[in-house]
Amino acid sequence: MSEITGTGPLKTVVHVEELEPVEVAPGIVRRRVGITGHARGWLIDFAPGSEWPEVDVHTTEERYYVLSGEVIEGEERHGAGTYVVFAPGSRHRPRSESGARMLGITVL
Repeated sequence: MSEITGTGPLKTVVHVEELEPVEVAPGIVRRRVGITGHARGWLIDFAPGSEWPEVDVHTTEERYYVLSGEVIEGEERHGAGTYVVFAPGSRHRPRSESGARMLGITVL
């Protein structure tokens, strides 16, 4: 998949399972699903008992939708079907006890 720009294609279609998985930390795999001049998309799989390797600090807005499982942010639990939005300047360190898959967008 290539970057989408103002001079490139107006639509890009990807098959998630064909994207290269990159291990972020033990038990956490990320696939980049799209990059434009406006946003970045990604799919992250958390194995049971995994935690993001460091506190994630946002300079821009970030959003994610929990597709399956449960993501834990501090004391809050976000199950499948939950949509979470982080404002610029926010920080978090997601983890999962049961395992989870989330689809995220970072707004640039």
